[in-house]
Amino acid sequence: MFANNTKVEAENKLLLLYILNKFEIAITNNQITDFIMENELMNYFVLQQFLSELVNTSLLEYTQNEKHYYYLITEKGKDTLNYFKDRLSDNLLNRIDTAIENRKKILLKETQISANYKKKSKNDYLVELKVIENDITLIDLKLDVVSNKHAKTICDNWRNKAQDIYGEIIKLLIN
Repeated sequence: MFANNTKVEAENKLLLLYILNKFEIAITNNQITDFIMENELMNYFVLQQFLSELVNTSLLEYTQNEKHYYYLITEKGKDTLNYFKDRLSDNLLNRIDTAIENRKKILLKETQISANYKKKSKNDYLVELKVIENDITLIDLKLDVVSNKHAKTICDNWRNKAQDIYGEIIKLLIN
């Protein structure tokens, strides 16, 4: 029984390495946790333990970038994955590949479009909207609005329609 548990632990750690390698971008603890839980790959506590162990053995790196901490697979982690990847079933890897492609689209959208607001005074809110593509800021728009409701609505609309709004602004400025 102990040997079987060790095998399952090793496979789960390999799976985490595979997932982080396949994402090809740094991801936060919340993002990896959501992905693992939504795909029912392991429970929360086991996941956190394995992430910690992978960081402690230098197979993953847990690093800060701006305001957030992210997980990245290290070269040692990639080497380990390449060496033992065949221990993961093709069926599982195909399922993970599909889930990752779907999630990457969502994560990319989240990282490229930002919409935030903050209260400046009683009836004054500053709304900050951005579109970033390939690390280049395409638009950085700041608006003063008079209510929390307007600020929230503007942010929600920006998150859902930023590409269209940006296109319209450019079209209006060019014509």
